[in-house]
Amino acid sequence: MNTTKYIFVTGGVSSSLGKGIIGASLAKLLQARGYRVTIQKLDPYINVDPGTLNPYEHGECYVTDDGAETDLDLGHYERFLNVPTSQANNVTTGRIYQSVIEKERRGEFLGKTVQVVPHITNEIKNRVQLLGNTGNFDIVITEIGGTVGDIESLPYIEAVRQLKWELGDDNALVIHLTLIPFLKAAGELKTKPTQHSVKTLMESGIKADILVCRTEHHLSNDLKRKLALFCNVQQDAVIESIDASTIYDVPNLMLKEGLDIITLKKLNLSNHGSPDLEQWNNFLERHKNPKSEIKIGLIGKYVELQDSYKSILEAFIHAGAVNEVKVKVISIHSEHIDESNIKEKFEGLHGILVAPGFGERGIEGKIDAVKYARENNLPYFGICLGMQMAVIEFSRNVLGLKNANSTEMNPETSFPVIDLMDTQKNITDKGGTMRLGSWKCNLVKESIVGETYDHISIEERHRHRYEYNNEYRSHLEAAGLKTSGINPDTGLVEIIEIENHPWFVGVQYHPEYKSTVANPHPLFVSFVNAANEHLKKNLTTI
Repeated sequence: MNTTKYIFVTGGVSSSLGKGIIGASLAKLLQARGYRVTIQKLDPYINVDPGTLNPYEHGECYVTDDGAETDLDLGHYERFLNVPTSQANNVTTGRIYQSVIEKERRGEFLGKTVQVVPHITNEIKNRVQLLGNTGNFDIVITEIGGTVGDIESLPYIEAVRQLKWELGDDNALVIHLTLIPFLKAAGELKTKPTQHSVKTLMESGIKADILVCRTEHHLSNDLKRKLALFCNVQQDAVIESIDASTIYDVPNLMLKEGLDIITLKKLNLSNHGSPDLEQWNNFLERHKNPKSEIKIGLIGKYVELQDSYKSILEAFIHAGAVNEVKVKVISIHSEHIDESNIKEKFEGLHGILVAPGFGERGIEGKIDAVKYARENNLPYFGICLGMQMAVIEFSRNVLGLKNANSTEMNPETSFPVIDLMDTQKNITDKGGTMRLGSWKCNLVKESIVGETYDHISIEERHRHRYEYNNEYRSHLEAAGLKTSGINPDTGLVEIIEIENHPWFVGVQYHPEYKSTVANPHPLFVSFVNAANEHLKKNLTTI
């Protein structure tokens, strides 16, 4: 008999309240009490996955080991739990309908009229229980995207209602995350929006078991009692979620509020004593008490939306804590960089990271940034497109191939030092067709990356169509662009370095996806250390 417990996290009043962070924080507390926990996200949009979405639309696209292009919340899940997610952890309406339609075409519903209820809702229920049925987890937390009352969320809410009835109250509960706004003119917190949100949920047949209230001000006991009375929950199930200085404070705030205790009580589970948060709190202590501050220039073309580079920003927090430094990330739009202003824009920086991306917009600014870092001995980190820009810059300005480029930017370039992968040349569909997921890479021992990683053979996550063109490799290496990482199966160059430079590394993969609180990514740790050394060197020469 399957004894997996299910927790559903819904949202009301407003979007962007932090369902993912609340879910990840609860999961962390339950994990710290000895339970095996995973989290999944159900997204109501019709895209099969976010892989074809512009980052301005939905933030970054997160990639799992098994090649799933997913919602960025899965990054939070992994960073908090230090447990890899997979294809099964993110499901969209597009994928649900795609699966049902494929079954209909195969004749699995022969003779039946295919409808939202029961066929779509049954598919949702099957997907929700997929991870629980593996026997690998004691508790599965499911975040429902969107806001209660949204038309596109209705099939998910109905599926949750049915599952709660089928599983029973001891095996499933609903946490409703809502907003308690503060009206400055009245000088008070208002509960009416939350009451309406809970009422909307109840109209769909679901009673919230726990109410988590996002707020800018502390909730009094009287206000909690009022919420409990009018929202039909126990008073100890009204949880305050006040604004925090960092998302990594939220597990401790939820512990203080007793979110994990009331959850275990309602699921009829033992609390296993106090949660073990020693490692987590050691990280927080280092993060909040840095000994120095460095400035890293993040060169990208989606910098207006911070979520576009969410995993990179979080990886800097993890690496900063290890090095006991505060990493201040300065976002610089690559379209606004040229040789006339680059010195002014980069003044005071201790390192440069050229970010991933697609398309030709802002490319020349990224190449100028690479050149500045190379010529001024400024620590440089290029990720995916940032690695490719380093190859192009070196080819143009050191090797002398003035028109060197990527065929992504210029299909007619005379020197395609970056070219479309052979496996991509006959692909026409854009969704889910890139080189995705975890791939092997063998490192050169005598290199920056060879000294940084614990192992010479590594696996990292990829998301790209274009590659370093091996036809130019011997020429580039002879000129000083070192190949320090190669895929053993394909021969593709994964990592480049410049010798006789303080720290200059470009990687074709995305190391930011694997950085967690428990295991900060070694390349980010090494890069931050190099930037800190650059700071110290500048201080001693002043």
